[in-house]
Amino acid sequence: MTSDTPRSLSLAALTSMVVGSMIGAGIFSLPRTFANATGPVGAIIAWCIAGAGMYTLARVFQALAERKPELDAGIFAYAKAGFGDYAGFLSAFGYWLVACIADVSYWVLIKSTLGAFLPFFGNSDTVPAVLVSSLGLWLFHFTILRGIREAAVINTVVTVAKVVPILVFIVILISAFNADFFAANLWDAEPVSPGGLFQQIRATMLITVFVFIGIEGASVYSRYAQKRSDVGAATILGFVGVLCLLVLVTLLPYAVLARTEIAAMRQPSMASVLESLVGPWGGIFVSIGLIVSVLGAYLAWSLICVEVLFAAAKSGDMPKIFASENRHKVPAAALWLTNIVIQLFLISTLFSEDAFVLMVKLSSAMILVPYLLVAAYGLLLAMRHETYDTRPQERSRDLIVASIATLYAAFMIYAGGLKFLLLSSILYAPGTLLFVQVRREQNKPVLVGAEWIVFAAAAAGCLFGIYGVATGQIAI
Repeated sequence: MTSDTPRSLSLAALTSMVVGSMIGAGIFSLPRTFANATGPVGAIIAWCIAGAGMYTLARVFQALAERKPELDAGIFAYAKAGFGDYAGFLSAFGYWLVACIADVSYWVLIKSTLGAFLPFFGNSDTVPAVLVSSLGLWLFHFTILRGIREAAVINTVVTVAKVVPILVFIVILISAFNADFFAANLWDAEPVSPGGLFQQIRATMLITVFVFIGIEGASVYSRYAQKRSDVGAATILGFVGVLCLLVLVTLLPYAVLARTEIAAMRQPSMASVLESLVGPWGGIFVSIGLIVSVLGAYLAWSLICVEVLFAAAKSGDMPKIFASENRHKVPAAALWLTNIVIQLFLISTLFSEDAFVLMVKLSSAMILVPYLLVAAYGLLLAMRHETYDTRPQERSRDLIVASIATLYAAFMIYAGGLKFLLLSSILYAPGTLLFVQVRREQNKPVLVGAEWIVFAAAAAGCLFGIYGVATGQIAI
């Protein structure tokens, strides 16, 4: 971190970055997504798994923020410190791509929502939809060019605005709570989706990962924090608040409607549930909240995209050009590359059957690699007793927490399935070209030791993935 980095973000601002990053499109689709897969029992178990896993991951972020304050470049810095330069690069590159894909999914969902009122938007797969999304993309681009701090202030305001309709939804459903409906759904033995309870729970795993993406938002912006301790506190506060909202939005519909009825609703299903209770205004109200929420999440992730590229370039993990800033101290080159890539993804939605579902699941699968590396680094520190000269009594606790977080991330990769692991490799492997450029700038060998094994695995996954897509064995 340079000495002139402005430490302007308070605990409240950092917490809003976490909440703003996590609350986006996913929460508005939870009722139908869960009802399609399982009932209240399965949903409760799924959120217990996701909550426990993500809580341990949040605690790892908190511990690393306190014990490794010099690693303030963000999530990828931990992968580099623990597992080498190439692992750090893959973590940074993958995380950046996840942010780009998430931003595309937000534009897709906005146009799909508006398509219910403006048919020429279709399912966000029409030329007018792409043109309007592109206009919005570049409007945000020039807003961010004016300054990171100004954009962070907008994010705080939008975060407050988008939580309001979610709270209204929760209050109305609590007031309409019907214990008989909930009991009937609780003990309904006929599953909406095939398979036993484990398969039903597994079917919800990628969406639980998607709605938690952004838990590391404060860590990404740690170099702007007024106090280093605020980074960990903001992560935990944001996580607990969002988890409560997610669980309530998932479970309360089971207390007002039959599960099969919820499963048949159109997306965004939160709007459909409220409309069934209070009439058309409920659907319109939630739809407006969704658009505000998604725009807010888009802004938050745009900032994260830029910050990841900039921080990686500053630490020598991305080409030097991405470390350049304009007169407003905004990493302009990183912002331009990010939005050009997002623009290309937007154009590609014209040729995709269901771009939103694909991008949600792909971004969820890709984010698990950086998360796994962070958790494993926390575990490595505890096993080595590194940094535990101070407060050594915390080592046993941190060892257990990091072990659970590592197992959780590995289980999520398994739950996501081979398809998305191979699709992730298609994006990860070519990114090595940027790493080649970095090593040339530094006059260092491209890969050393075990890094060749990692590259070989990524390249093999890429080739198998391309073959699967080309032959139709992997549907996109």
